[in-house]
Amino acid sequence: MPQSLNPGDTAWILASAALVLLMTPGLAFLYGGMTRVKSVLNMMMMSFGALALVGVLWVTVGYSMAFGTDLGGGLVGNPLEHFGLEGLLATGEDTPLVGTIPELVFAGFQGTFAIVTVALVSGAIADRAKFGSWMVFAGLFAVLVYFPVAHWVFDFSEDAAGSPTGGWIGQGLGAIDFAGGTAVEVNAGAAGLALALVLGRRRGFGTDPGHRPHNLPFVMLGAGLLWFGWFGFNAGSALAANGTAGFAWINTLVAPCAAVLGWLIVEKRRDGHATSFGAASGAIAGLVAITPSCTALTPLWSIALGFAAGIVCALAVGLKYRFGYDDSLDVVGVHLVGGVVGTLFIGLAADPLAPAGGQGLFYGGGLALLGTQAIATFSVLAYSFTISLLIALAIRATLGFRVSDEQEEAGVDLTLHAETAYAHGLPAHRVRPFHGALAAGAAAHDGGALAAGAAAHDGGALAPAQDVPARV
Repeated sequence: MPQSLNPGDTAWILASAALVLLMTPGLAFLYGGMTRVKSVLNMMMMSFGALALVGVLWVTVGYSMAFGTDLGGGLVGNPLEHFGLEGLLATGEDTPLVGTIPELVFAGFQGTFAIVTVALVSGAIADRAKFGSWMVFAGLFAVLVYFPVAHWVFDFSEDAAGSPTGGWIGQGLGAIDFAGGTAVEVNAGAAGLALALVLGRRRGFGTDPGHRPHNLPFVMLGAGLLWFGWFGFNAGSALAANGTAGFAWINTLVAPCAAVLGWLIVEKRRDGHATSFGAASGAIAGLVAITPSCTALTPLWSIALGFAAGIVCALAVGLKYRFGYDDSLDVVGVHLVGGVVGTLFIGLAADPLAPAGGQGLFYGGGLALLGTQAIATFSVLAYSFTISLLIALAIRATLGFRVSDEQEEAGVDLTLHAETAYAHGLPAHRVRPFHGALAAGAAAHDGGALAAGAAAHDGGALAPAQDVPARV
C-alpha cells in the first residue's frame, strides 16, 4: 500500500546517516594509531581522501548505479538515471519516498556506506602506497566494484506491477545481509587482499618492531567512534524508528562485547597478556560479524557469534605471517574473515521469528539457507578480489602504486605530504617538501625532523636526539 512520509522515521535515518559518516573519521583514528609514527597522516589522509572522492561520485553516478533502474540481470542500475540526484529533489507532496522516508534521505544514508567501504580497503597498504595512486584506485573501486555490489545486495526495487527489479543477491537469490556483511565487509577485505599482494610487503615486515602501533589511545578512540557509528550503520538500516531497528541495536551492542572477550582470551592464552589493542580489534571483529546478521539472530545467538568471531579473527590475523602477504592493518583478518563468519552464521542460527525471517539449520531449516549465504558471500569475494586485482595491476603498470624504498624509509608523511604528525612545537606549515635524499644522517627539511632531544621510534616512544639519524 502507498505510504506517507513519517517525520520520526526521517529524523532517525538522518541521525543514522550522521553516525555512519562519523565512522570514516573514526576509521582514520583507528588506522592512524595502528601505523608507524611517520605514516599516521598518510593513513588518515587515505580515509579522508576516500570520503571526499566517493561523496562526489555517489551523488553523480553512484546512487544511480546502486539503486537506479536495473539494466538487466540484477547486476547494475542505470548510471545516469539520477545524475546529480536528479528526480529526488522535489519537496512537499511530490517528495519521492523509500518506505516512509524521503528518497533523498535514503540516498544520503546509503552514500555513507559507500564512503566507509572504500576507506576500509586502505588499511591493507599502510606505509608504502602513493597517495595519488590510492585516490585513482579508490575512484575506480567505487565505480566498478562497490556501486554494482551495492545494487546486488541492497536494491529491492519493484516495478509498477509489483514485480521485483532489484539486485540478484538480495532480491533474486534471497540471501540475508541486513547491513552489508558482503557488500561492505567481505567486499573491502577481498579488495584489501588484492592490494596487499600487488604492492608487496613493507620493508622489515615481520621483523622490524617499528611497525608496531604508534598510538594506542588513537586506536581505542577510533574503535569507540566506529562502535558508536555502527549503531546507525545497523539499526539505521531498518529505515524506520521501529522494533526492527531496536532488534538490530541490541545485537550491535552484545556481539562486539562478546567478541572482545573472545579476542582477549586468545591473547592471554597465546601471548600471556590481554591488551588494549586486542580489545579494540575484538570489538571491530564483533561489529563486522553482526553486520549482516543483526536482524536474523536472537541476542543469545549474537553473543555466540561475537565470541566466535573474536576467537577466529584473533587467530586469522596471524595468517599473513604464515603465508607472507602484508595486510598491514588486518583488513583481511578482521573484515574479510569476520564478514564471512557473520554471513555464513546466518545459515546456521537464523531464527524464523526474528525480523529477517530466515530459518537456519539449528531451527530445522536444513542447509538451504547456508547454501544461499555461501553463494552470496563467495560471489562478492571473488568479484571484488578479481576486479580490485586488475585495477591495482593497471595502476602499478601506469602510474606506479608503491613509493620508493628511500621514501618508505624516510616516511610517507614527510615524503608525500611534507608534514609530520608530531612537530614538537614546530609549526607544521614550515615543513618543506622532501626531494629524495637524506643528508648528513638526518631528514632534509626544517620543520619535520623530530629534533630538540626527542624522536619518535619503535611505535611512538621518544628517544634521545642521537637516535634521530638511525630511526626517524
